[in-house]
Amino acid sequence: MLQNAPCRKSGPGTALFRPILDQYLRAIAGAREAIYIEDQAIGAAQVVEALRGALERGVEVVALVPADPNNEMAAARRDPENRPFFDSLAALGRFEHFALAGIASSTGPGSYQNVYVHAKIALVDDVWCTIGSANIGNRSFFGDTELNASFWHGPTVNALRRDLLLEHHGRDTRALDPRAALCLYRDVARKNAARRAAGDPTDALAFALDPATYAS
Repeated sequence: MLQNAPCRKSGPGTALFRPILDQYLRAIAGAREAIYIEDQAIGAAQVVEALRGALERGVEVVALVPADPNNEMAAARRDPENRPFFDSLAALGRFEHFALAGIASSTGPGSYQNVYVHAKIALVDDVWCTIGSANIGNRSFFGDTELNASFWHGPTVNALRRDLLLEHHGRDTRALDPRAALCLYRDVARKNAARRAAGDPTDALAFALDPATYAS
């Protein structure tokens, strides 16, 4: 079972792993302002569908993934059976308030060093967080033994959001609500993608990726 391919039916005994997926789905369903995700990949069809629902409600969504996908995600992209999943991922890019992003350092004119994202973090509305070892993908949800800590504590989630965004897009968002903070993240990421395309240095780590071609 591919960790980062679309989630297929689970086998016997996998109910033990359902709580992590269920927490993601419930938190996303309850989001009203903003969802921020850092993960090795967005590889679960249920989560992609939930994110689409949030976007349809007007929720601001940023998903940070490795700009250079891992081998399993790239292999999943090449498998024709996974086309419906990748079509669903691509469809998220039709929402103006969605951003798929990577991070990279600028090493000189027209030269960049992509940073591999290995975190497993999600923040919702500055009130809920999950962080731990579970990727958003098949193997973490239905196979491996994983452990996430999930909690509701506004001050802690707010502080974590500010620290992460300051590191990735170089702007202090302490005066911004979560929606405005992710809107700024999206704006910075898109401008940096344009700078990369032009061979110019970026002014922060974050840059936008195209959901329609990610992992191609």
